[in-house]
Amino acid sequence: MAITDRDLLARAAARCGKCIALLDDDAQHIQPAPQGTLHVHHVPLESLERCGQPDPRNARHVLSTLSEATTGCMTGRYAAVVTAPVQKSSINQAGISFSGHTAFFAKHAHADVVMMLTSPKLRVALVSTHIPLHAVSAAITHSALERSLRIVHHALRTHFGLTTPRIAVLGLNPHAGENGYLGNEEIDTIIPVLNTLRDDGLHLLGPLPADTAFIPAQRQHYDVVVAMYHDQALPVLKSEAFDCGVNITLGLPFIRTSVDHGTALELAGTGRANPASLIAATQLALTLIRHQTSVSV
Repeated sequence: MAITDRDLLARAAARCGKCIALLDDDAQHIQPAPQGTLHVHHVPLESLERCGQPDPRNARHVLSTLSEATTGCMTGRYAAVVTAPVQKSSINQAGISFSGHTAFFAKHAHADVVMMLTSPKLRVALVSTHIPLHAVSAAITHSALERSLRIVHHALRTHFGLTTPRIAVLGLNPHAGENGYLGNEEIDTIIPVLNTLRDDGLHLLGPLPADTAFIPAQRQHYDVVVAMYHDQALPVLKSEAFDCGVNITLGLPFIRTSVDHGTALELAGTGRANPASLIAATQLALTLIRHQTSVSV
């Protein structure tokens, strides 16, 4: 099921030389679609699309598709939602505050969430996401870090079947603060939280220096890395697995996966965009659905 403008999909298929039959959503039961067909929940555009040129007039269309997906998942109509990239700037230009999919779903599902990106060889979760670098230190509070680690621990157990997840936690400062000489966040916040959660039975490593946490000798000791901010760890994952990386929102009452990249406006409408990450996100969503179903049976 695709949630978007039906005619937009038809025009996109024509530009790419693809023959596909678009079936209207009857709002009843979703039946398996025959090969070469796709069910569409029609949400009309406000303005005709221009490839590679996001239009703030379509901001409410984008948000409406996300709202429909959230409602469908919350009511059990959909088993999961897989999102494509979104141009945050055009939504904000429309006068609507929007920091990304993750915060949107968290707000509408009334859930505390964590962004995790995963590839065949690495999982990385974030305590803070799309905020300016100067705001990161203030965002790493006792409650935020503890909440994030508990969500990651729970998700690895329930979604990925890891009985005792091994969680590596990065320090915020170079060399993880070097005993306070390069910053006090580790001493004041990170270490006390880790000790509290270790007492609760969580298997936590760290705080580790970010510059050596990803070397092969370290990776064998953990199942996921929890980083303090967006660019502390994501460049590592994206540099080695950009085509197959998947973004997962942990903590929601439903499964949500996404591509691990942005909109690539220069490729829009050319037929040259690589769909590998979207395919990987869809495949992972299906895997998580099957795992969730087998656990609940």
